[in-house]
Amino acid sequence: MVFESESQLRSNIWAATANLITLRQHLLDLFCQAYQEGDFVLSSGQRSSYYINGKQVTLHPQGALAIGRIFLSQLPSEVSAVAGLTLGADPIVSAVSIVSTYENRPIPALIIRKESKGHGTKAYIEGLSLPAGALVVVLEDVVTTGQSAMLAVERLRQAGYNVNQVMALVDRQQGGTELYRSAGLQFESVFSIQEIQERWAQLQP
Repeated sequence: MVFESESQLRSNIWAATANLITLRQHLLDLFCQAYQEGDFVLSSGQRSSYYINGKQVTLHPQGALAIGRIFLSQLPSEVSAVAGLTLGADPIVSAVSIVSTYENRPIPALIIRKESKGHGTKAYIEGLSLPAGALVVVLEDVVTTGQSAMLAVERLRQAGYNVNQVMALVDRQQGGTELYRSAGLQFESVFSIQEIQERWAQLQP
């Protein structure tokens, strides 16, 4: 896959100026660049005929800004923080937190470890300490079975936070929605896998 050159990035800073509808379309095209077809084994252990390398988008300078703006526009007004499981969610929650400050709506980011830190406080959650009952929304890049975000939800609930929503960039529609619903969680994604595949097909030469 080939992403935009540095000169192209600098000459067309769409992520900072586009409205949300245009922003979403640009972000969709970035995900199409991160989409591949072939034979892959996913982190869930499942085999798949396609793969989306979400980090190619979340670590892209314009991709990160676009993600921050889109997620911020969808967050409930009373949210106290955004959180996600390391490593996939790290750039996402960071982008949302930074954009929120520029929008005069500062929202802290929390990063959830898969295993507790082996020294110091041995904490699972990195970031600011929030009051008990604070509303936290969990963010994810690509959802397959939903297990990664559920681990983050469980850690946050164990810490005394109120978590009732998961938001993802891409839903592969392979069980994540059902898992979240069974846990009493609202779930929404920016894109479905079908939308990415249809747009990817349109962009093929």
